[in-house]
Amino acid sequence: MDDFERGYQSEKEIDTIPVGPLALIPLTGCAELGKMVDRWLVRWRNERESKHKSSMVFEGYQRDTYIVESETPRFGSGEAKGRLKASIRGDDLYLMVDVTNYNVTYSMGGQRNHMSPDDHFQNLKRIIGAANGKAKRINVIMPYLYESRQDIRVGRESLDCAMMLQELEEMGVENIITFDAHDPRVQNAIPLRGFETVPPAYQFIKHLLKHVKDLQIDSEHMMVISPDEGGMKRTVYFANLLGLDMGMFYKRRDYSQEGHPVVAHEFLGTSVEGKDVLIIDDMISSGDSMLDVAKELKRRKAGRIFCCATYGLFTGGLKKFDEYYNDGIIDKLLTTNLMYQPPQLLQKPYYINVDMSKYIALIIDTLNHDDSLSELLNPVERIHRAIERYHAEQSQS
Repeated sequence: MDDFERGYQSEKEIDTIPVGPLALIPLTGCAELGKMVDRWLVRWRNERESKHKSSMVFEGYQRDTYIVESETPRFGSGEAKGRLKASIRGDDLYLMVDVTNYNVTYSMGGQRNHMSPDDHFQNLKRIIGAANGKAKRINVIMPYLYESRQDIRVGRESLDCAMMLQELEEMGVENIITFDAHDPRVQNAIPLRGFETVPPAYQFIKHLLKHVKDLQIDSEHMMVISPDEGGMKRTVYFANLLGLDMGMFYKRRDYSQEGHPVVAHEFLGTSVEGKDVLIIDDMISSGDSMLDVAKELKRRKAGRIFCCATYGLFTGGLKKFDEYYNDGIIDKLLTTNLMYQPPQLLQKPYYINVDMSKYIALIIDTLNHDDSLSELLNPVERIHRAIERYHAEQSQS
């Protein structure tokens, strides 16, 4: 545990009554991350001292596990149902779902089908339906926001993300926690419900500092780059946190062709020659845009290139990333474990797995006590302390 998390837990006085006994349900496809979160919650609450823990309102505060077993079995037709294997009456319920986990399969008509985001979302609703109004409060932790790429309506289109949020609101969900939402303004669809989009900036920087020991974090030796105009806000945020200069690539498209293919990446910014570069984005889909930008930066004589994205979908596989690493174009690739990671990704020599389980556990622990998330969501001081420790370790080595 790092200094912030250790200090946050040791300083956390339990003088506020929990909303209700904590219950955690990681849905199919999110079980591994859920178990990691559960282990942190069990450890902290068993170590935590409070004069109030013997009170009736703290009954069940310390447990061997906070996970409530559930399942979503399917009929031969492919239809399904949600089932809870224990009571959740009066509990403060946290449901975790990874809507992108295509590795989960089910049988339909004698064939194996991979679960789509639609299937995972339906399973989430089934488990909420199985709770049947018994939980005191229902919270959903959905790291990759379902249909977040369809959050804007253009012409005669559906507005899927907004409809999803409203559907969860109607089912009684009070808080929705997501990470690095594609466009946070979609929360306007549910103005009376809690919605937090959490930036994983601190975790990215912490893991980069842990795995790369010779960084010079100043504007003369390092830059932050946005691969497109849509990620400018995120890049400005990182640049301000690290005190670095920034740049941006503009995708010039051919609008005369169907699909509007990108014909060139135009760079806006100062020289990157000799500088280490952080390319920051919310997701890697096929990876083509990220790798094209890396290639353009190398053409401009950039130093080492570190690619950071909250979600690594890798819809086109990893072959191209292997080629770019072997050719010396990219040096490190960082994505989080907020979504399914194929085993072959974890074995890549250039890959850094950014673990988010402790951060999720901190958020759940804080919300269960109805405390403010402000300190957790503002990583400025934590990042500055981490950089100071990094510089101190460099000077001693």
